[in-house]
Amino acid sequence: MGRRVVEDENIRKIQKVRRSYYVSLPVRIIRRFRWQEGQNVVVEDHGKEIIIKDWKG
Repeated sequence: MGRRVVEDENIRKIQKVRRSYYVSLPVRIIRRFRWQEGQNVVVEDHGKEIIIKDWKG
């Protein structure tokens, strides 16, 4: 199985685990922001877009 082409890297599926939904993030984005597993983030709804940003708590 080959690697995904770069154009397809940002295409993600919405998945469901029990009663929650999630969308995975590309590794390059996680590394760019230096996020870690278990880190808290804020998810904001802006019409038909969402913003995910670091939680400063």
